[in-house]
Amino acid sequence: MPLFPNTPVEKMTESYHRRWWALLVLCLSLLIVVMANTSLIVAAPDMTKDLGLSSSDLQWVIDGYTVPYAALMLVLGAIGDKYSRRGALVTGLLIFAGGSVMGGLVDETNLVITARAIMGVGAAVVMPATLSLLVAMFPRAERAKAITAWSATSGLAIAAGPLAAGWLLENHAWGSTFLMNVPLAVLGVVGALLLVPPSKAEGMGRIDYVGGLLSIVSVGCLVYATIEGPHFGWGVGPITAAVVAGVGLLAFVAWELRHPNPMLDVRKFTERPFGGSMMAVLFFFFGTFGSIYYSTQFLQFVLGYDALETGIRLLPLAGAVFVGAAVTGRLAPKLGVKVVVGTGMVIGTAGVFLLTQIETGSTYTDFLTPLLLLGFAIGLSLSPATDTIMGSFAESELGVGGGANDTALELGCALGIAILGSLLATSYKDKLTDMVGGHLPAAAMDTAKDSVGGGIAVAEQVAKNPQGGAEQAQTLLGAVHESFAHAIAHTSLIGGIIMAAGTLIVIAVLPGRKHTTTPNAEDAAPATEEQTETVDA
Repeated sequence: MPLFPNTPVEKMTESYHRRWWALLVLCLSLLIVVMANTSLIVAAPDMTKDLGLSSSDLQWVIDGYTVPYAALMLVLGAIGDKYSRRGALVTGLLIFAGGSVMGGLVDETNLVITARAIMGVGAAVVMPATLSLLVAMFPRAERAKAITAWSATSGLAIAAGPLAAGWLLENHAWGSTFLMNVPLAVLGVVGALLLVPPSKAEGMGRIDYVGGLLSIVSVGCLVYATIEGPHFGWGVGPITAAVVAGVGLLAFVAWELRHPNPMLDVRKFTERPFGGSMMAVLFFFFGTFGSIYYSTQFLQFVLGYDALETGIRLLPLAGAVFVGAAVTGRLAPKLGVKVVVGTGMVIGTAGVFLLTQIETGSTYTDFLTPLLLLGFAIGLSLSPATDTIMGSFAESELGVGGGANDTALELGCALGIAILGSLLATSYKDKLTDMVGGHLPAAAMDTAKDSVGGGIAVAEQVAKNPQGGAEQAQTLLGAVHESFAHAIAHTSLIGGIIMAAGTLIVIAVLPGRKHTTTPNAEDAAPATEEQTETVDA
């Protein structure tokens, strides 16, 4: 047996014998790129103090990763299909590690944002490669289980990122949260070379680079406008980006409909299993990731937990993800995608609505049930939706399929953090103004209204000021806490309504189980009950 697997998957006469070990490498790679987002949640306060970040700076430190990540996945997935899926995985991990090294060593805001953008490019190579390699290696009978493990890894990363970052921040500076990615990425590269077989699409033809460029422009401008506009005002930049995104999307659809070998066959969106599953992923991560984002802020800024304590308190979410993944592995083959995904979205929506009960006196216990529901819903819904999306693509388009799935996921996360984060900031600002407006100097009031962290910092300054004192500082701190709790409740109500509407749309679009679809050409062997997906016309 050779040390390095050299036989391409598509030339193997039987299933790759080390495929489950290879799956560990794919899950590790996925864990790294998702942790890069979630670990920053708990590192943000230290970064803000050390670098003197404004609200705008912090937003772009976070989203400098998101824009290239979301915009490039479709194109880079196609390039991986064409030339080498394993090569794409290794290349992406190396780019990601390089950006992590840069982020851990620099101490200037623009350089940190640049490092995050480089990491986002690496993640955009890695994410679709993990899914395309998974689908290429596993036969249809085992694919749902493999995708369930892949999906559960995403949920684990939501808790593992803050936990690992919090542990490091106990004794190290925030740069350590970047540098922790490097050994993991190196381990992923070594594992890929030792355990993951080469794979690429056969007979794929030329890549539709024009369609790819249009997709990059459309998604990139959409994410930029969504981040910049709600948070910092709809000036020339965000409005221009929104217009370019709209025009670019129309041009992309028109081009893809006429192209003989399109980057993404947009006709797939008229197929109910694919279209419904894509909407499910987008709506689901819109609500869940936005909710987790601001819940974590409450744990840190209002309840006073440090980074490690916050990470520990997110562990039940990860446990719930694994429970949901175990349940969906049993239920999805019996009940079908519509029932399982729809149920998961209902549970996730209920978790978001429970956050409307948050108030000033709320404790961690009040967040525990929503976190458990959101985690269980992730485990229940993501795997069957992803399996359906990937099952809609031929072997030559697996990278594009992975890119499409991951774009919906990342776009949902970006929209959730941007839109719900903007609603949170506006609600907090309005409530705090009503409570203490006119009682603080204008500059101090502007700082306090900027964020809950800013409000706490102003209260600390008031306590040190002889003209203020402990009593006034405590009054301001109470107002900040009450305003932020009110903002979470108000934002969760709107987020829950959006999630509920999305759930109804997904349930209406996803088909039932009356008719049988044809498996992909590579799975044309006689279908078993597990291998056959039944859908409604």
